[in-house]
Amino acid sequence: MPYFAAVLARTAAGWSAHEVDLDEVETIDDIAEVVRDTADGATASVLFVEEDDEYVGIVRVDSEDDEPRVFLSHASSAVEYDLAGILADGVTEEDSDDEDEDDQLGDAAVVADLGTSARELLALLRQEGTLPSDVITTVCEKAGCLNELEALRAL
Repeated sequence: MPYFAAVLARTAAGWSAHEVDLDEVETIDDIAEVVRDTADGATASVLFVEEDDEYVGIVRVDSEDDEPRVFLSHASSAVEYDLAGILADGVTEEDSDDEDEDDQLGDAAVVADLGTSARELLALLRQEGTLPSDVITTVCEKAGCLNELEALRAL
């Protein structure tokens, strides 16, 4: 099942984007380690995952000591997709209180400080015809890292 996974990292020099391989991860801690290794020295690091145009996953890990913050656009995708299942397992109890009746799971405010509030993220997901890649593009545009994402996708 094809997926796209990229870490966007902000440092003092600006944003960078790196496609990452998640084939060997088994837990949310494994995913967090991939993000940390890829975004070494970043002040903000975000992993975006989309698979088969079915879901978008966002994982935020900003420092070595931070627990990963996770958002999954469609909780039901955790049943069909192993990677989505790992993301769903990473949702903490505090985040699970934010579950939305439209099947979203986790911390919808995961990228609020980067320009996309929880309300905006949920509204974007509810828009008819919005694909996971559209969500990633919109969040990156608001965060100021769209050029880096597009350069990565062009490879």
